[in-house]
Amino acid sequence: MNEAVIILASAFALDIAAGDPRWIPHPVRMMGRTVRMIEPRARKMIGNEKAAGIVFALAVTGLWGLLSWGAVMSLRSLNAYAGLLVSVILGYTAISVRDLKDKTAKVHDALCAGDLPGARKSLAMVVGRDTGFLGQAQIARAAVETIAESTNDGIVAPIFYLAAGGPVLAIVYKAVSTLDSMVGYRNERYRDFGWFSAKLDDVFNYIPARLTGLLVSAVSFFSARPLSSFATMMRDGRKHPSPNSGISEAAFAGALGVRLGGPSSYGGVVCDKPYLGDGEADIGAGYIRSALRLSYRVAFLASAGGVLLRLIVT
Repeated sequence: MNEAVIILASAFALDIAAGDPRWIPHPVRMMGRTVRMIEPRARKMIGNEKAAGIVFALAVTGLWGLLSWGAVMSLRSLNAYAGLLVSVILGYTAISVRDLKDKTAKVHDALCAGDLPGARKSLAMVVGRDTGFLGQAQIARAAVETIAESTNDGIVAPIFYLAAGGPVLAIVYKAVSTLDSMVGYRNERYRDFGWFSAKLDDVFNYIPARLTGLLVSAVSFFSARPLSSFATMMRDGRKHPSPNSGISEAAFAGALGVRLGGPSSYGGVVCDKPYLGDGEADIGAGYIRSALRLSYRVAFLASAGGVLLRLIVT
């Protein structure tokens, strides 16, 4: 069988089966340590914030691209099966279908049990916003928004890059995504330094985000809302401050018949995000499960599409 197909299919299956065991060293967590190690050095060496941010982002992505390429090539030179195995493992660590489900399901379960403090704590593990004073509907809405955004960042985009360029490109994408999540903020500390990292993430996610929106609309056929999903994506997707996040969130909003967005607090600073969708805003825990079902359907369709692409082009 085609090696690229084996890598993609095996990586996806491994993620569905095993998720992200915390006791196993994970490249994304190591990327975070790399970011924290290089950032102060880049700032110290280069006086200009934007220039330092550019060098910093290229250094992090280049380092992880080189490390993953070196791992694949060195093991492949020793044994073809060893090279294949490390390629599958790298691809597996880039995909986050099971991890997204496991973490957001904890929010759902806490809400169903009436445990608001527990739901807030579980939500804080997957979102950057302040969760300490959120009510039930706000927690559910934040969880759905996270599922919508992460369906692109943690599922469709990694599968896209794994299919298009193999495990090395998938790892480079994860490095870009990690950079954006850590320094791509518009606050005083990162407005200039993180500018390039944020733009790099916008570029890498441009095509995958739109594929995610289309896939969400396609799988919404099972909930009888494919047209609503597509129409909401086309109408509201560009309202979001991010050129990409709004696409998947609007598609989810239309598919689920809910309204997402609105004011959110980050580090005590309120950010007024535009509303996406026309549906119910006061939603319950059940919508988290509905969003997860959508996300899983998108994941399997994206994986099948990636396998089909590799079969066609090779």
